[in-house]
Amino acid sequence: MRKKVVVLGGGTGMSFLLKGLKEFPVDITAVVSVCDDGQSTGRLRREFNIPAVGDIRKVLVSLAETDPLVEQLFNFRFQTTSDLNGHAVGNLLLTAMGSMTGNMSDGIEAIGKILNLHGKILPLTEDNVTLVGKMTDGSIIEGEHYITESKRTIEKVYYKEEPVVNYSVLEEIRKADLIVLSMGSIYTSIIPNLLCREIVDLLEKIDTPIMYVCNMMTQPGETDNLKVSDHIRIINQYLGERSIDVVVANSGIIDENIRKKYENLEQKDPVLLDRENIKDVEIISNNYVTVENDYLRHDAVLLSLDIFKYLIAKK
Repeated sequence: MRKKVVVLGGGTGMSFLLKGLKEFPVDITAVVSVCDDGQSTGRLRREFNIPAVGDIRKVLVSLAETDPLVEQLFNFRFQTTSDLNGHAVGNLLLTAMGSMTGNMSDGIEAIGKILNLHGKILPLTEDNVTLVGKMTDGSIIEGEHYITESKRTIEKVYYKEEPVVNYSVLEEIRKADLIVLSMGSIYTSIIPNLLCREIVDLLEKIDTPIMYVCNMMTQPGETDNLKVSDHIRIINQYLGERSIDVVVANSGIIDENIRKKYENLEQKDPVLLDRENIKDVEIISNNYVTVENDYLRHDAVLLSLDIFKYLIAKK
């Protein structure tokens, strides 16, 4: 019987992980945080009162088994002087299908059949949620993209109103052989999945291993100067009585030119693997460094291979 992996996250990091993981014989369920409120996604949320569709679109494309032209179509953004300006085609299709089927989960499933998905995609909630950040200077910022753009140091995040967790998400977690917290923005992609009491309560009741795939680079305002152990510590604060069981982290050397580019243009630095400070957590490390179009990425296939090896080694 194939092992079942539930991946929690959102954004570009999650989509890259899933591109690799779908190449292995595992059953994948991707649970996507839906608090993004910038650009096309934000406009659609305000107009149609729906969960964020942007990260869902990225995950759909990453798990699709179809012509590459379809990926280009879903990610195509209109450049016009009309109200369509900036909207991604995939965002519009998700909004339309959600309206046709009555909810976003059914809309995703319907589009998934067209794309021949290698896995299942679920929004964390059907609610139109607002992420709130409390910053270390005492200020309160509402809205994911405002939190990200502020560049202030985040103390904690929470939802303005407690969302109702998608029931199917809880069912998938109960059946999982491994729960993966994907690389991505800690406070705006990963932790939003852990802010729901129902999720944490369930994780406390089951003994399914929790794996965290750590970012390779820090993020301004979120993880400045933090090492792998610091990332683990922050996430554990949101896991109740549970904690991360295994961390996957890069041990490869990042090219000096790429490192300087990120440092100068984006104020990002490599996340150092400080093994000496990581206690009671299994460490999986490898050289996951790859560069695509001058952007630093994880080697999705190698990363997924290491995850698969861990999964099949567990009885």
